[in-house]
Amino acid sequence: MKNIAVIGAGTMGNGIAHTFAQFGYKVNLIDISEESLDKGMKTISGNLDRMVSKEKISAADKEATLNNITTYTDIPKGVKEIDLVVEAATENEDLKLNIFKQLDENCSAETILASNTSSISITKIASVVSNPERVIGMHFMNPVPIMKLVEIIRGYSTSNEVTSSIMELSEKLNKVPVEANDYPGFVANRILMPMINEAIETYYNGVAGVKEIDTVMKLGMAHPMGPLQLADFIGLDVCHSILEVMYDGFKNPKYAPCPLLTNMVMAGKLGIKSGEGFYDYSESKKAEKVSAQFS
Repeated sequence: MKNIAVIGAGTMGNGIAHTFAQFGYKVNLIDISEESLDKGMKTISGNLDRMVSKEKISAADKEATLNNITTYTDIPKGVKEIDLVVEAATENEDLKLNIFKQLDENCSAETILASNTSSISITKIASVVSNPERVIGMHFMNPVPIMKLVEIIRGYSTSNEVTSSIMELSEKLNKVPVEANDYPGFVANRILMPMINEAIETYYNGVAGVKEIDTVMKLGMAHPMGPLQLADFIGLDVCHSILEVMYDGFKNPKYAPCPLLTNMVMAGKLGIKSGEGFYDYSESKKAEKVSAQFS
C-alpha cells in the first residue's frame, strides 16, 4: 500500500495524515471545507515544527512530510487510485454510514476501507458496503504521531487477508497493533469510558473535587493524566457519545452516561475544544496564569 486517503481533517484525521505522510506514504486529506483543511494542515505543520525543535526530525523531513499530503474537498476525487481509506470523521453513526456508501460507490473493489471509530460497530459500517470483507477498524490514539497503540477491529465479515495487511501496515508506521473483535467500545473504551464515567459520578455525588479526584488517580494509580482532565482532552461530547453506544449495545445501566456529563454536553461545556469542561481553558484563565507568574 502506497496511496492513502484520510477523511476528516480534525484532531484525529490530521494526526493520521501526518503519521502516514511522515513514513513516506502519499496521503489525500479530505474534508468538506477548505477552512477545515487549512486548519488541519496548519496543525500538522505546527506539530512537525515541534518535532524539528526537539531534533526528532530534520527540517527536510518536515518539508517532505508536508509535500506528501494533498488536500481535497471532494470524496470521489480524493479516493481515486487509493489503496487504503481511513475515515476519521465525527463520531456519528449516520455520518459514517453515508461516507462508507460514498466510498463503496467511488473506490475500486480492492481498496481497503478502514474507520477510526472509537465505538461504532464495524459490522454496522460494513453493512452499507457491497463487499464487507474489506472493511476494518483502525482505531488510533490521540495524539496520533506520538501514541503507539492502534486497535485493529475485525467486523463480522472482515477477511483474514485484510486484517493481516492492516496489522503489517501499522507496524510499518512504528505502531503496536492489537487485534480486537467487534463489540461496543472494543477494548480501550470499554475499559476507559466506565472509569471516566465513574470519576464524573464521584464528583457529581460530592465525594471529592475535580482536582482531588484527578490527583488521587495520578499519584495513587500512576495515571499520567487524571480521568476528568482526560475527559476534557478527549471531548465530553465524544465521551458521552461512546457511553451511549455502549449503553445501547449492552443494555446495561453501568454504561449509562452520568447526568452531570449529559448536562455539561447540552450546555456546550465540552472540554478543551470549547474552552471549558471540568477545567477552564479560556483565554481569560490563561491570562490569569500569566499574570500570577509575574506578580
